[in-house]
Amino acid sequence: MSDDRSPILLQPVILSGGSGTRLWPLSREKYPKQLLSLMGHDSLLQATVRRVEGIAGVALAPTMVVCNEEYRFVIAEQLRQLNQTGTIVLEPCGRNTAPALTLAALAAIKNGTDPVLLVMPADHVITDVAAFQATVSQGAELANGGAVVTFGITPDAPETGYGYIQARADKDATGQLGAARLIARFVEKPDLATAQSYLDAGNYLWNSGLFMLRASVWLATLGKCRADILTACQSAWQAGQADGDFVRVGKDAFAACPSDSIDYAVMERLAGMHATAGLPPGVVLPLSAGWSDVGAWDALWQVLPKDASGNVAQGDVLLQGCENTLALSDGRLVACVGVSDLVVVETADAVLVAHKDHTQDVKKIVDTLKAKGRSEGSIHRKVFRPWGWYDGIDAGARFQVKRIVVKPGGTLSLQMHHHRAEHWIVVSGTARVTKGDETFLLSENESTFIPLGTTHRLENPGRVPLEMIEVQSGSYLGEDDIVRFEDVYGR
Repeated sequence: MSDDRSPILLQPVILSGGSGTRLWPLSREKYPKQLLSLMGHDSLLQATVRRVEGIAGVALAPTMVVCNEEYRFVIAEQLRQLNQTGTIVLEPCGRNTAPALTLAALAAIKNGTDPVLLVMPADHVITDVAAFQATVSQGAELANGGAVVTFGITPDAPETGYGYIQARADKDATGQLGAARLIARFVEKPDLATAQSYLDAGNYLWNSGLFMLRASVWLATLGKCRADILTACQSAWQAGQADGDFVRVGKDAFAACPSDSIDYAVMERLAGMHATAGLPPGVVLPLSAGWSDVGAWDALWQVLPKDASGNVAQGDVLLQGCENTLALSDGRLVACVGVSDLVVVETADAVLVAHKDHTQDVKKIVDTLKAKGRSEGSIHRKVFRPWGWYDGIDAGARFQVKRIVVKPGGTLSLQMHHHRAEHWIVVSGTARVTKGDETFLLSENESTFIPLGTTHRLENPGRVPLEMIEVQSGSYLGEDDIVRFEDVYGR
């Protein structure tokens, strides 16, 4: 790009949907894989935010995340840890990636700008960030010129778990596409023989789910391809409002929106037909940057550093005579002896043991847990809240014990319970307690009792985390036995 041109305005858009059930038991429906730190200190979401920093030739807009309402506070906290003040657009219900991108495009143009959107799933891994950024810089030029750009991963094996993009073999006659190629077609996940033929052909790429295009181009193209999705999203956007750190859209209007992916709604309609259909060109840029969608435990094993025997060990793990094994401990000691090609994952409430060749079947375990109504399929024992977190330490027929940590300045809602009483013991820090008409402070080793039916609130007025033990007793101990009167988080 020449120096006399203004830099391209680039809007990172992170799509944070999906539950990552094949990475159970670390990934749960209420705390999916993009929120986990699987590749170092940062979560996958945070790593996605970081990898766009420093892209040459662009002016980077603050990050935008489109996510399920369920994850809003955790995502806001993870952005805060990165000193990010981006936009978080909340989906009242899941409607796949095409409506999610449409909400992002409507948010991007609301101030009169028309940025290039860099659309990224929140749960992918890129190990070569420099190569990624160099390819994105090429894509920004093409997208700014009106093309719809997707990124195809250069395959190194006949992978049957990914969809493929076939690039047209002929080069662009104008010379304007550079390394990009016009898209010939999209193909579904193949069998092994077909995947091998794609690899041999040399013009098939793995479908990464990464896209670049101007916001106005997406809206105009969607209007031609799926006007029903565009109309529903526009109605939902117009009915929306700002809510603190979040942007809420109209719940009923969005619920009425058809569910469809970016590929099915638009991209497949651009392949091989753009010249006659009056649609923008759909192009694919080859990307070789150590990409993985970390779709299952064997994929995570492939991208993590290994010892000389091919093992990956994280947490409190001991391995003896093992090969090509992934062992993760979230707390307790995990010891493996004389095993090969296994995945062993320990959490506070579940342990997974699987052969690496069958990790795609972990989803069936989650389906069984849900069918049996078991909580392990959807939530962790440790549950995050906007004020901090709690860990369910023990439970019985008429009691429950929780470890509660409230971050500095955190405030629980003013609430009461119909079916349970609570004992609070302060382990460290200072608690401000509202109990009925009283408000008082509790310090380390002090306690109080909240009788059934009493209005109460817990706050941390200090500068260090407040840690407590809560003992609940009563006839019903479910989280839905909460009547909220005031809540600073709008729940």
